[in-house]
Amino acid sequence: MSMMDKLKGMLKGHEAQAGQGIDKAGDFVDGKTKGKYSGQVDTAQDKVNEQFGTNPDQDRPPTPPS
Repeated sequence: MSMMDKLKGMLKGHEAQAGQGIDKAGDFVDGKTKGKYSGQVDTAQDKVNEQFGTNPDQDRPPTPPS
């Protein structure tokens, strides 16, 4: 069993709290770097949310480009 499988198992049923933690960690990094790497932090947050199934926007249809 891989580490990711173990983490997913531990998060099962707590997706909302995990998503909040991921967002909070990203905000912390943005604050420490004064937003210098906000694009990279947002990308990392999205990838982690996708990996753990905690993406709050996954139920929402994609917004069309303006």
